Amino acid sequence: MDITNKKISIVGAVRSGIGAAKLAKKLGAVPFVSDNAAKEKLAEQIFVLEKEGIAYEYGGHTEKIYDCDFIITSPGVPTDSPVLKTAAERKIKIISEVEFASWFCKGGIISITGTNGKTTVTSLMTHTLNECGVKTYSAGNIGNAFSEIVLDVKENEYVSLETSSFQLDFTDKFKPRFSLILNVTPDHLDRYNNSFDEYTASKIKIAANQNEDDFFVYNADDQHTFQTMKNSRVQKISFSQTKEVAVGAYVKNHKMFFSWFGSVEEVCPVSSLFIKGEHNAANALAVLSVVKTLNMPNKKIREAFGSFNGVEHRIEFVRELNGVEYYNDSKATNVDSVWYALRSFDKPLYLILGGKDKGNNYDQILELVQKNVKKIYAIGSSAKKVYDYFNSIVDTEIKNSLEECVQSANKEAKSGSVLLLSPACASFDMFDNYEHRGKVFKQAVNDL
Repeated sequence: MDITNKKISIVGAVRSGIGAAKLAKKLGAVPFVSDNAAKEKLAEQIFVLEKEGIAYEYGGHTEKIYDCDFIITSPGVPTDSPVLKTAAERKIKIISEVEFASWFCKGGIISITGTNGKTTVTSLMTHTLNECGVKTYSAGNIGNAFSEIVLDVKENEYVSLETSSFQLDFTDKFKPRFSLILNVTPDHLDRYNNSFDEYTASKIKIAANQNEDDFFVYNADDQHTFQTMKNSRVQKISFSQTKEVAVGAYVKNHKMFFSWFGSVEEVCPVSSLFIKGEHNAANALAVLSVVKTLNMPNKKIREAFGSFNGVEHRIEFVRELNGVEYYNDSKATNVDSVWYALRSFDKPLYLILGGKDKGNNYDQILELVQKNVKKIYAIGSSAKKVYDYFNSIVDTEIKNSLEECVQSANKEAKSGSVLLLSPACASFDMFDNYEHRGKVFKQAVNDL
């Protein structure tokens, strides 16, 4: 697509917004970046924009943002924000950064969404394909913005693209070669009018433009996803931990198999995975469904699964001190993620919960908390909600900071127990993002 001299307004000067602006400038367009934040919060971004010679504004959106051919919106900008509503009323086309970058991608796109597991699957996909000799980049909601790397991707190469529902909200022609929906459970309902159906519809947009030449990979243990897609023309591949599937990957007798219309291969034992936990077995099956469709060799896949050591901020071991283990699971921004984290430990747990609430219902983890958790430290803007729900069930205490939680656990936790940061909430009430939250937690632990 030729965008030479097109006037493109970009809402949000975060990572994806800056990436889109740089790509637009490189391709001969005229980008303009607009952000609500104050100047002091955008010092790094302003430095980049001025270096690139890209016009910008901060502290709010002026009329200049509507003087454009189309708008690119960052995923953190709510769909019902005044600036986007005004643009829609003026019939200005609005697209996401993922949509924009995809116009210029010469390689294959492996787009990965789902409520949980996206980051791990994206990273493991990239690692496995690279180990198999296929050049693959990670991008999207992880690491680099898609716009930052898209021009580097050549034919016969791939992008493993972590794709959130926010990034899918404003897609139009986005058409990945492989689309993966790992699971769909209630999350971000604060953004989707407390409607699970709206949230699901956003996820399903990942496959909206796929046809019979493309592949849709879905979790056969999550019937909600398959029922939504069953009438699509796309080729369907599934993965399951509970049953054999005709086309896709599954576990049987603690081994991973790949089936392709009756032809079945044993690929590797589940124990070959360096990362442990039943949720990571499901993540590996999702990756297996893609890499075997691409005819990658079993030996290379086994080696890749064995050498992948996980993702930062996802049940990440930090250190052991006086017999107490400290784990950073800052990526757990919903209750479903915490459920998986709690099931990964058989030791007494001290649990840090709270942050920016997204309509959480804690009933799902109640039984596991009663069984394994000795104490909960409640933090952030949802601390009182966490306290009110759990205080009658388990010892619960409101804390002002992660540092306070870590220091209290250091005094209270006995040898053989675990302090787990798995907050079930977004981080934006106290931190820049979940990575920032995880790094603050790890620093507090390492300072003990």
